Amino acid sequence: MASSHQHLTSSDLKTILHSKRANIYYIEHCRVMQKDGRILYLTEADKENLYWNIPIANTTCIILGTGTSVTQAAIRMLASAGVLVGFSGGGGIPLFMGSEIEWFTPQSEYRPTEYVQAWLGWWFDDDKRLLAAKQLQLARIQFLQQVWSKDKELRIEGFDASEPHLQALLMQHQLDIPKQSEVSYLLQQEARFTKQLYKFAAQNTQLGEFTRDRDAGDRANIFLNHGNYLAYGLAATTTWVLGIPHGFAVMHGKTRRGALVFDVADLIKDAIVLPLAFICAREKASEQEFRQECLRAFTQHKVLDFMFEVVKNLALMHSANK
Repeated sequence: MASSHQHLTSSDLKTILHSKRANIYYIEHCRVMQKDGRILYLTEADKENLYWNIPIANTTCIILGTGTSVTQAAIRMLASAGVLVGFSGGGGIPLFMGSEIEWFTPQSEYRPTEYVQAWLGWWFDDDKRLLAAKQLQLARIQFLQQVWSKDKELRIEGFDASEPHLQALLMQHQLDIPKQSEVSYLLQQEARFTKQLYKFAAQNTQLGEFTRDRDAGDRANIFLNHGNYLAYGLAATTTWVLGIPHGFAVMHGKTRRGALVFDVADLIKDAIVLPLAFICAREKASEQEFRQECLRAFTQHKVLDFMFEVVKNLALMHSANK
């Protein structure tokens, strides 16, 4: 039976579209290897070695944390399945490869050119790039409204889009976005809005005063870091599959190689990562429990489908006018 697995081809491994894949893995203190045509990770117990299977055909990305190694054969098979591989510190943060986010992306000469050509068709125009940034921000607000209106568990916890104060905040931000004349102003507006969301979430979960600090040791900040890196994995998957290089951002610094990943990840961070981080912090959940909540919500709300739809629409937004 094992020998039959060795004849899988790359086409067999791509039968599940990236936008439909359900799994993101963060693993540490183990060895990732290929065995009998499968990807396994090996952990060392007191008296025995334990093997665990990774279903790569249904996986978007794997983050390798502290104390991990991976074989060349495993990387080759992961590349065939189109799985992104990243190396990080403990708990999934920070992502390494110098000082920037960098993914070992399996390159393929067969990726579509339609979207990158359309994207670059307007990207060098400042006005069109600003318009794309505004469209991203509006899509971000609309997704938050959608999730916080439909998710019963979030609404029970007070993250309800119909709450008057929150409704007014979202409406004001939607009205302010089109008024911004430069990307820098849009970034400032976005920072003010996110700060207000943090305040709302902290009050809603009775966590008191909250300050966003990526180096802080409190649960809310740790969970926000962790959840954001999961969102970066989804965003990297989206832009890689569509063939759009991560350096062609519309909001974050154009000189940062991974800036487009940050732009796309922002589509879902407020709607899902933010409320779950504060709820899990109040419940004193473990990082693993928080991660499982994030992955459950990503699947429930079809975030990869949403990201693919937004990025494809952005890429092609001027095509109809040509």
